[in-house]
Amino acid sequence: MPIPFLTGLRVLDLSQYIPGPYGTLILADLGAEVIKVEPPGGEPMRGVGPCGADGVSVWYRMVNGGKTVVEIDLKSEAGKRDFRALVERSDAFLESYRPGVLDRLGFGHAALHGMNPGIVTCSLSGWGLEGPYRLRGGHDINYMALMGGLERSGVPERPIVAFPPTADFASGMQAALSIMGGLIGRGRNADGKGATIDVSIAETVLPWQVWALNGLFHPEWDAARAAQFPNGGAAFYNIYETSDGRFVTLGALEAKFWANFCTACGRPEWIERQWEPRPQEALIAEVAAFVAARSLGEMNRLMEGVDCCYEPVHRLEEVPEHPQIEARQMLRRHEEPAPAYEILFPGWIDGKPPPPRPPVRYRGASDLLADWEAEGRP
Repeated sequence: MPIPFLTGLRVLDLSQYIPGPYGTLILADLGAEVIKVEPPGGEPMRGVGPCGADGVSVWYRMVNGGKTVVEIDLKSEAGKRDFRALVERSDAFLESYRPGVLDRLGFGHAALHGMNPGIVTCSLSGWGLEGPYRLRGGHDINYMALMGGLERSGVPERPIVAFPPTADFASGMQAALSIMGGLIGRGRNADGKGATIDVSIAETVLPWQVWALNGLFHPEWDAARAAQFPNGGAAFYNIYETSDGRFVTLGALEAKFWANFCTACGRPEWIERQWEPRPQEALIAEVAAFVAARSLGEMNRLMEGVDCCYEPVHRLEEVPEHPQIEARQMLRRHEEPAPAYEILFPGWIDGKPPPPRPPVRYRGASDLLADWEAEGRP
């Protein structure tokens, strides 16, 4: 059973690929009934990535767990009728079409509120419903480029592509949070009216640039690539390579952690150099040389029990079997219809680990509506 926080709430999801479906996955995990409406034949993501024996992508399956999928042709009269019936019986609505598409189909936000005044509608588009870029195409790398997510990340010579796609997942979280806020607000409105929410995938990156943007006014804290402590310009907050080609991370921001690290390395003379002017090229080189002379195993043994915010960079195949990962019970391995790791809701509720997530279900719209009618559900 899902977490019961949103039990009784019904969400229509017309989004595709990652951002919107990830947002409604969060809502489904929290107990909402999510109805994912796809065009005849299904959304394109069904065939993207590794597929099982049924021809359905593992990536699609994992981001749509716990939802009910119905295929509706919104251009047909029968499809419009079924979709309207779903809208009338739902609490929230999420879509990710380019601005204007749903208006042309007769299901723009104003029309939806005419059908159901209490519904909370959310548009999740690349650049937002307003502005000169509103109809411009884009993907994660473009959103990151405009909103500052790349210019301050990477090596001094160039930015690097972010993985996983930051804006895609961040915007899914923003959409879910906005919808939940809209539903809480509706409950406080005397007239029970819903809300219209406009979330831009690109803009979800912008609030995360608060340090970088404000560095423009304070040159001593300007976070040029690899020039400040959060992005590789400090010895105490960096990634180092071992002699066997592995990597370790050090996040010894607080003085006590840096002192503990330096002491464990037998380099007490480094302690007072923690806040040397950045980029700390000389100190970074010294720490890098120390780590490079040792294997990953040697570094792990040296840092065992040392409270200094040290952690190896784990290979992906090592992650599922790590005792911390196992203890938190967020990963579940499936073998059918294709080998896959399912990543559950990242939080424990009332001392219990995240519950199992039902698989994606496929229904006909008329059958689903008939079930609701038989159950006496509005």
